[in-house]
Amino acid sequence: MNWYDIAFYAFAIVTVVSAVGVVFSRNILYAAFALLFTFFGIAALYVLLTADFIAITQILLYVGGILVLIIFGVMLTSRAFNVEVKRGLLKRIPAVLVVGAMAGTLIGVLTTTQWPSSNFSPYEDTARPIGALLMTQFVLPFELASVLLLVALIGAVIIARREKERGAQL
Repeated sequence: MNWYDIAFYAFAIVTVVSAVGVVFSRNILYAAFALLFTFFGIAALYVLLTADFIAITQILLYVGGILVLIIFGVMLTSRAFNVEVKRGLLKRIPAVLVVGAMAGTLIGVLTTTQWPSSNFSPYEDTARPIGALLMTQFVLPFELASVLLLVALIGAVIIARREKERGAQL
């Protein structure tokens, strides 16, 4: 077993354990911090797969954007800070059945598939070619996507202001 295998198993264990922490945490703030370790573990697995662009995107978008938004939303909402998640037996039974069926399917696929094996390929930089393509060949779709996101953001602000003004009038 080499260092690559050890790193893979370590990051896989961190990712799975923190994902279980997200699912079974009763405190929403603890679940958000466990989600942080899940996102970082997934980014580390992307690095081990030599997908550096996807790893950086994972960190920037999910950890830097979505998770920070969730944590600030939880911490700034005083009523939701100590929310305990209700657990009922009625909801657990279907969940256990679905998870069992999915686990059985995955185990069946893993054991019956003939997995091809290859030698470890050397590291290739992916961020530079993707960046060059985004700024040369795909610059028009890239800019159109940015304009679309800007219009969606402005529309969301306008809708939120209208609802705030309606609430103030009532």
